[in-house]
Amino acid sequence: MQLLPIRRAILSVTDKSGLVEFATFLSQNGVELVSTGGTKKKLADAGLPVISVSQVTGFPEIMGGRVKTLHPNVHAGVLADKDDPEHLKTLKDLKIKPFDLICVNLYDFAEAARKNLGLKDAVEQIDIGGPTMLRAAAKNFHSILVCPDPADYPRIIEELAANAMRAPLALRKDMAAKTFAQTSRYDAMITEYLAAHEA
Repeated sequence: MQLLPIRRAILSVTDKSGLVEFATFLSQNGVELVSTGGTKKKLADAGLPVISVSQVTGFPEIMGGRVKTLHPNVHAGVLADKDDPEHLKTLKDLKIKPFDLICVNLYDFAEAARKNLGLKDAVEQIDIGGPTMLRAAAKNFHSILVCPDPADYPRIIEELAANAMRAPLALRKDMAAKTFAQTSRYDAMITEYLAAHEA
């Protein structure tokens, strides 16, 4: 579709700069906010209505946060092709609500590398759920808007405001390309770190 209505969003970010302003814009324009951990706390502390991912999955965050968004109730809502009647029927049959916006930025592995942490401590800073959601949303840009960087908030706000809270296809494609570039750099950084350190 050319213009995608934005009604439901997941926000889960390490870099929280500009987050409250961005989320406030979304909330004030009728977007349901879903979030995790520290992001959810920051939004709730700002007085914004926000639902925890565990309410969506029906399952608590486990293993120190290693497993929280890796669940069909999240990823079916991210990967559903909204132009495919069979996908929409599956969502309806399974009572899964689709997402329209994924706003995620990743654990700061570069900082872990700079600190010269031991290998076991450093790998704890490798984000798994974040890149998975980002890549899923970027793949499905025909049906969802992905935002990988706080620097993109102003453009997204401007384009949504200009289009009655509908995201143009060109914006979605641009954000998808930026997302794949970022996840590629993230994986390359981890590759280099692991190659340079003894087990």
